[in-house]
Amino acid sequence: MFVSTLPYRVHLDSDLSFDELVQYVHEKCLSILQHSHYPLQHILSDLNLTRSNVSFLETMFDFISVSQDVDKLCLNGVNLEQMSTREIYQAAIFDFSLRFMYNPISTNNQLSCSFICSRDLFDETALAIIGRRFEHAVVQVFSRKSTTNCIDFFCNSISTVDLILPEEAVEKEDIVFHRFENFTNEGMLSFQLF
Repeated sequence: MFVSTLPYRVHLDSDLSFDELVQYVHEKCLSILQHSHYPLQHILSDLNLTRSNVSFLETMFDFISVSQDVDKLCLNGVNLEQMSTREIYQAAIFDFSLRFMYNPISTNNQLSCSFICSRDLFDETALAIIGRRFEHAVVQVFSRKSTTNCIDFFCNSISTVDLILPEEAVEKEDIVFHRFENFTNEGMLSFQLF
């Protein structure tokens, strides 16, 4: 796989809606293309960085759209066949990769998502939690509000998206706001004299 990397920094405004954030990132992505001729090695050396200490080189976001026109491809006389995405062996090229796949001609009109991660860095429990947090965030962003008749990503700011899972919120509330019956206002006092 060949990956061309163009690093850039985006300031996220928490007051933006998800739709506005996507539009902002889209515009940023298009604006940096004019710098695609500048090699990554030069960018890293300008910033006094090396490949070994740059975490953004270990994370990848991938969106694959399957087209109906890709049934038969020919490249320099070699015929290529389309392969089912379910059959592809997923090897972790990056430490963490998030892949979205969409087939517009599919009858189920479904967007699928997968995490491809290094087993050296992420165990199954951590990935399960990451997956649940991601699903929880997606549900919040794309849920339809019955009272406002609008989709959240058009109306609400991204600051309203909560990454804490519902059971973690309950646990947090129990820990922080639970008063023990056998304790009355006890605690440590400290004074600073100087």
